[in-house]
Amino acid sequence: MADPNPPPATGGNGPPTTPASASASASTSTASPTNAPPPAANYKAAAPNPALRMMGLPGLPKKLPSRNWLIFWALAGSFSGAIIYDRREKKRATARWSRAVSHLAREPLPSPTQLPRKLTVFLSGPPGDGLRVAQDHFTEYVKPVLAASGLDWEFVQGRREGDVRAAVAERVRRARNPPAPDAAAQTHDEIVRDIRARNGTPEYRGMRGDVVVGRHAWKEYVRGLHEGWLGPLAPPPEPVVLAQPVEGEAEEKKKKDERPPQPPPYNTPSSYPTSALPLLIPAEFSPAAPIPFPHILGFSNTFIRLGRFLTRRRLADDIGREVAAACLAASREWRDDDEAREALAVEERDWPKSVWKEDEPEKTEDGESGEKKKQEAERIWTRPVVLDPRVSMRMRRFEMRPEDEARAREIVVPEEEVEGWIKGSLRSLWRWAVSDPEPKSTWVDE
Repeated sequence: MADPNPPPATGGNGPPTTPASASASASTSTASPTNAPPPAANYKAAAPNPALRMMGLPGLPKKLPSRNWLIFWALAGSFSGAIIYDRREKKRATARWSRAVSHLAREPLPSPTQLPRKLTVFLSGPPGDGLRVAQDHFTEYVKPVLAASGLDWEFVQGRREGDVRAAVAERVRRARNPPAPDAAAQTHDEIVRDIRARNGTPEYRGMRGDVVVGRHAWKEYVRGLHEGWLGPLAPPPEPVVLAQPVEGEAEEKKKKDERPPQPPPYNTPSSYPTSALPLLIPAEFSPAAPIPFPHILGFSNTFIRLGRFLTRRRLADDIGREVAAACLAASREWRDDDEAREALAVEERDWPKSVWKEDEPEKTEDGESGEKKKQEAERIWTRPVVLDPRVSMRMRRFEMRPEDEARAREIVVPEEEVEGWIKGSLRSLWRWAVSDPEPKSTWVDE
């Protein structure tokens, strides 16, 4: 009779195997080729870039930066590149116009005592800001071209509205009626002129010229011309003051008003048609050059200011052309009154709103509004420019001749004059590295 549980079969000398262990070993043998890692001997590293390897540079990273870092570096690099490019081109434009007038500085004077040509620069603080801003604008854009031309210039600076008007009108009145050499009321320029006359120093007899910076200064300049040529030589009568201030109030007012008071206007624009023209008025006035001075304030205008900051090269080119025309003494008549009236009129849109507000009348002790006791200064910036045909027909402006502008456009400014500190340092380092060493000096036996 056969045994119902036979012993497991053995193969050769090995241990006996059961059906379960056989199936497990079979599954293990089938799964091992797929799940087992490849041998290390078959791994091959990626070859580095041969160009980077020959230059001695490490290989590029295998992973790019994140999306946020890519956006940050793209914006930072674009903004930095725009600033660097605009600054370099601004220097190039200023250097081009400086080279266009540099030949004037090499022209000899007729005699050692001959005075050079002198221009008058009119500066005034823009509406809502101080005089320092106008001075910085002159130093950055106007002064390099004037200094390259070798011409002399003098300043007429106004810290408040009406100072430029008063200075221009007073200059015209002194030209109409020059004071005596021994007069007590002489200005510094008149004293210097008398000393030069006694020493035999000849004055410059050619064309002079005025450089007016900004729309606000241009309005005062035109108003001062009309006041000087159409107004009387004697000042208007001062208003009668009925109530005298107390001693304490007078001392406080004196400490407050440290600057000399501004002279009141001698006439008004409404009196131009009835004013008589002087008999000794010249046929042509000294030409003038209105210089752009864009100036805008306010947090809401940040993007406008940023756009102008990135395009200062265009402003430098426009100002350089106007200043070069004044240096080259190329002038013409104003085409019509509208051209002189609307010169630089686009700048008025940037003035703050507080400039356009009218002064409210001062109230008395009873609370009722009345006239101010003190005479008010004339509002010039917010009023339209009024021209008299007899004066406007004698006004002239500087303008660049086409042949001079074509010659200036052909000037090539070397890259070394406009490059920054980093590029200049790298250029100097490269020249030092590739240059031949200087031979050492040896003593020669005598």
